[in-house]
Amino acid sequence: MNSYINNKLDSLEKSKFRGSFHLNNSMKEYAREKGYLKIKRDAYDLVTKRLKVLKTNDGKQTPMRANSHPVFIAQHATGTCCRGCLERIHKIPKTKELTEQETNYIVEVIMTWITREVKQTK
Repeated sequence: MNSYINNKLDSLEKSKFRGSFHLNNSMKEYAREKGYLKIKRDAYDLVTKRLKVLKTNDGKQTPMRANSHPVFIAQHATGTCCRGCLERIHKIPKTKELTEQETNYIVEVIMTWITREVKQTK
């Protein structure tokens, strides 16, 4: 699945909108300080609480602020920010509750993007 996710991220990076999202230095430092497992737990919790079920405010549940949690920035960069984007970009139907497998896939996409960002020095 990793090559699939990497290919998906490479494709999304070419999008003017999705490719405009990056972690700033303070978010990279936050991710390094907290560590991979803590950020992954946060990602799992946020995906479960905000995306598991289609909400009436779909498309508005993920903050876009530059100094928010790295997971929120990753969600916008990866098209995992709302059920509409999940359906359009990742082919996960928005009309049903996310399965455990789908939730784990979304978290893996987010964490792969964050890992790539933290490794970048620019």
